[in-house]
This record gives sequence, structure tokens and C-alpha cells, in this order.
Amino acid sequence: MSTRSTETSPVAAHCDELLDALGAFRASAYVTERWGEQLAAVLSGGGRLLAAGNGGSAAQAQHLTAELVGRYLDDRPAFSAIALHADTSSTTAIANDYGVDEVFARQVRAHGRPGDVLMLLSTSGASANLLSAAHTGRSAGLRVWTLTGPAPNPLLAGSDESLCVSAASTATVQELHLVAVHMVCAAFDAALAREGS
Repeated sequence: MSTRSTETSPVAAHCDELLDALGAFRASAYVTERWGEQLAAVLSGGGRLLAAGNGGSAAQAQHLTAELVGRYLDDRPAFSAIALHADTSSTTAIANDYGVDEVFARQVRAHGRPGDVLMLLSTSGASANLLSAAHTGRSAGLRVWTLTGPAPNPLLAGSDESLCVSAASTATVQELHLVAVHMVCAAFDAALAREGS
């Protein structure tokens, strides 16, 4: 049996950080509820969600689109949601021909329509390719929502609405971004159920 105190272990410290950040994050639940409701109106009206991120944030963005194209909890119709980073042929061609900063912006120009939603996830809030996508999305009439790490950050300034996670580590920010994704999906499904009743 280990004599090392769990109070000082990195694992316990990570749990403590997550618990502290989650407490503060819970106060932002109204933002994810509003996003889920607005997203339900956009997608059920024939619009689409475009989502993007880099690295772990790309995985979170793709998780969101999978929940909308597939389902979150209960069976329901499929909705249009595209993870822009998932098309490797397009992303590598655009990076090669136009530069990495245009990887998402060019796809927003191709797929986005006025009234659609562009969701960008970034732990730093400073990724140049996401800043370019946000600018392009707003110029094209999309609603730009961002999930970021601590404020202030450039992506917060370049979006219509943002939910910033105040946490010291990238891992905790990413974990709370997943919580936010599930909260949006829960609100999305609840809004659809109300519309159907």
C-alpha cells in the first residue's frame, strides 16, 4: 500500500482543479442552454453547424457534430453539422495552396450560409486559423460562437458570443469544453422536444 498522500499527488491535484473550475463554469450554464435552443431553431429550419478546432479541440468539435448528425440521448432526425478539420484532403490542400491560416476560413466560405452557426473551440483563444475563420464567418453572416480558455483572448473579441473556461491547465479547459458540448446537446434536444409537443 502506498504511503504517498493522495492530497499532493498530480492525479488528486488534477481532480481538485477540475472541481474548482466546474463550480465556476456551472454559472455559465445559461449560455449553453441558449446556444442549444438557438441551434435547434437554426438546424430544424434547414441551416447547418460548422465546427472546428485544433488538436484536442478538434476532437471536441467533432464530438459535437457527431452528436447532431447522429444523436445525443434519444432518437431524433439527423441534422447538418460539419467538422471542418475532419476533411483531411481539403485541409491539407488548402494548407498547401493558401497557408495554414486559411484552412478553416476557406471552408467557411464554401459551406457557410447567412444564419448558419460557426462553433470554434480553442484552449488558447489565439489560434490564427480560428481567428481567420471567425472573421470570415462574421463577414458571411454566420453566428460565431466560441469555446475558449481564460479571458481575455483574441477569439473572444472576434466572436458574437463566447464561453470562456477559467482554468490553469489546458487539460481542464478541454474537459469543461466537453461538458459544454454535452450541455448544448441536452438543450438542443429539449428545445426540439418542446417544438414537437
